[in-house]
Amino acid sequence: MINLLFNNKLFLAAAFITGCCLLYSCENDAKEVEDYTKRVIMQEEIKEVELFMSQDGTMKAKLTAPLMLRVYADTVYVEFPKKMHVDFYNDSTVIETTLDCLYGKYFEQYNKVYLRDSVLVITTKGDTLRSPDLWWDQNQKIFYTDKYAIYKSPGKNIYGGKGLVATQDLSSVIFNDPTGTVEVSDSGFPK
Repeated sequence: MINLLFNNKLFLAAAFITGCCLLYSCENDAKEVEDYTKRVIMQEEIKEVELFMSQDGTMKAKLTAPLMLRVYADTVYVEFPKKMHVDFYNDSTVIETTLDCLYGKYFEQYNKVYLRDSVLVITTKGDTLRSPDLWWDQNQKIFYTDKYAIYKSPGKNIYGGKGLVATQDLSSVIFNDPTGTVEVSDSGFPK
């Protein structure tokens, strides 16, 4: 009986010492834990960018920007924080439209570009679209916004207070809540 009691006390002492060692060894430095769990966003930086975009072997656009940041986050995106210029080409690789803005952000997963700050789209025909905020959907080849926009072309000045949807070459522009002036022919239809 004494031997059994001694073994129980020895077992309890060993368990207590082992438990203390485990508790002591599990102590973590707060900075170490933060370093392991801190969210890290990786980014690449490229200066003086010149990108060519093609589709089915045909050049569709040329983008130039002084700075490009490729950010690896939950959603991978490419950012143009210092301005951006794009020349859009027709099927004969002739420039048909240009785009300028002070900020652009390309979401690769969605193939869409968010444009803001002095967005200006100009066609070779003289059509002009201005907006503080515009989306460019590369798959559908359209621009759209729910913000204020101005469209000007020879004989037309249209102001869209609640956004628009326009083709990339501005051949079709559909406004939400438009106001403005349009020259009409003698028959009453727009020229």
